[in-house]
Amino acid sequence: MPYADALRLAKEQGLEVFIVLADANPPVARIMDYGRFKFEQEKNMRETKRKHHIINVKEIKMRYQIEDHDYQIKLKHAIDFLKDGDKVKVSLNLSGREMQHKELAQNLMQKFADDLREVSFIDSEPKLEEKNVLMILSPYVKQ
Repeated sequence: MPYADALRLAKEQGLEVFIVLADANPPVARIMDYGRFKFEQEKNMRETKRKHHIINVKEIKMRYQIEDHDYQIKLKHAIDFLKDGDKVKVSLNLSGREMQHKELAQNLMQKFADDLREVSFIDSEPKLEEKNVLMILSPYVKQ
């Protein structure tokens, strides 16, 4: 349909001519209420944004010579983070002569992961990176 006829038809109905594909030969256009179209698009965007949960990575720092009470506090914080749906990055810093006791750090990380086995799984195994032992835990997906 010629553009002039489409424009006349749109004005009779109180609508606009909206070009969908300008590069096509001939160009493709629609007669529609553009304001309502934009409103529906924004409404759909808000709805998808509301349903979308952003996964954050929370970090817990420890030393391998941690006291039992402090360990329990770190464990409780990790459980809270995992129940909120966030990932937990556990980092254990080794300094100076502590580098000689890497196996103690690995054992502590494994114990931490075992204590959280009910609410999480190991996303990234404990590994030594320079002076840090790092591990990432992910929450189980709720279904």
